[in-house]
Amino acid sequence: QVQLVESGGGLVQAGGSLRLSCVASGRTFSTYVFGWFRQAPGKEREFVSGIRWYGTSTDYADSVKGRFAISRDNAKNTVYLQMNSLKPEDTAVYYCAAGLYGGGIAGSQFDAWGQGTQVTVSS
Repeated sequence: QVQLVESGGGLVQAGGSLRLSCVASGRTFSTYVFGWFRQAPGKEREFVSGIRWYGTSTDYADSVKGRFAISRDNAKNTVYLQMNSLKPEDTAVYYCAAGLYGGGIAGSQFDAWGQGTQVTVSS
């Protein structure tokens, strides 16, 4: 069973940056994809970004392209989300997720979830 622990959220002013981390444990991840999702109050959870455990494939929501960057450190079993040029509309609880790759990164079946970390961007 995969366990995911996020960290790195916080309060930042608009235009600022934050880096989220997700440490994974519980199995080998060779066929896995990792993703970041977010959920703002009163809104549905949405895909933000994803990355395959091996290779260079990544994916981003249009709303974060050019501002966010996903990366991983396989030796540390850690996935990162570097968030730059943050906007108030980026305010949400951010969740790390993992699952078997299939149907593209965003379309993969994410079945392991972290507890979430709050990101608040003030205007």
